[in-house]
Amino acid sequence: MASGDYRKEDLQEENRTDSGIDSYRSILKEEPFPKAARDPGSDGSGPRDKFSAGEERLDSAYGSSSLTVESLSEIVEDCNLSSREEEKAQGTELSEQEENLLTTITEDGDTILHLAIIHEDEFFAHQLIQLFPKDVLDIQNNLYQTPLHLATYLNLPSVVHGLVEKGVSLELQDQDGNTALHVACQHGQTDCVTQMTREVSPSKLAPVLETQNWRGLTCLHMATLSRHHHLMKLLMKKGADLNIQEGTSGKTALHLAVELHDMQAVTLLLNNGANVDGAMFNGCTPLHLAVGRQDAATANLLCQSGADKMLRNMEDETALDLADGNDDILALFPFDDIQISGRSVVGVKY
Repeated sequence: MASGDYRKEDLQEENRTDSGIDSYRSILKEEPFPKAARDPGSDGSGPRDKFSAGEERLDSAYGSSSLTVESLSEIVEDCNLSSREEEKAQGTELSEQEENLLTTITEDGDTILHLAIIHEDEFFAHQLIQLFPKDVLDIQNNLYQTPLHLATYLNLPSVVHGLVEKGVSLELQDQDGNTALHVACQHGQTDCVTQMTREVSPSKLAPVLETQNWRGLTCLHMATLSRHHHLMKLLMKKGADLNIQEGTSGKTALHLAVELHDMQAVTLLLNNGANVDGAMFNGCTPLHLAVGRQDAATANLLCQSGADKMLRNMEDETALDLADGNDDILALFPFDDIQISGRSVVGVKY
């Protein structure tokens, strides 16, 4: 599928809560989109509250404007940044009109760089990236999306590279708590992930890999849930913690892979050192989940990898207690003296 087709489908997908790019449908004149849905703080209970207490928005010094993406072509014509860079090198300042243009934001919180990226004008975006200081490049719009978020949503790896090279923050989170790396891992944007991780120091990348979105998911969790095995491998090479727990129920990436019956991901995680006996908040191990889902193949793989068959969850259940008479799974527990409710589990037909 061509990248352009991918973006079109991505923009038209309904009821998606993890991509604020839909909010730009009204700007792009594709279809109306209620302003309340575009403003995460409009109902007083959205993610805006997470930022409003004691934290100042990076765009607080910017003025509002009626600037829209439709006017971008006129802006490009009126503001020749290439010549301005030469004048800047010669000590010539921007005119007041040009400075106002470059330092205004739309009612949706977008800078001219946000708009250039939304409009997929990569040439103009690169000029702006070179012109703007880092703090401006990190401005978040009303959906708390930075230019890096938008370049990732639209799969513009060259723009992502330019932003990362300029030193933008990889840790900033959008209205769903996703960093740009979360977005790339969810949607399989391999080139964008590569640009965000290739030349970033381990010390700078580590906190990004550990960041959880508002659903408690890290980038590795996102890649696992989306079955992007190549990205899982890339994140592992970059030092992602294989055993970090998501924030709602304490599942590791291995738990998620087991739930998805994704044998390739299970094998990948186990081969790279994932804890086969990692427990959720309720005490369930991956083996509990595999047996509870009657997945004999995955349960067998976990047992071959050394899973402890006798660990108990918060309900005082071992994985065997969840076998529910499945002969293939019972065969993984070669004990002739184990009984359930006074009955031997070996050779019993249920």
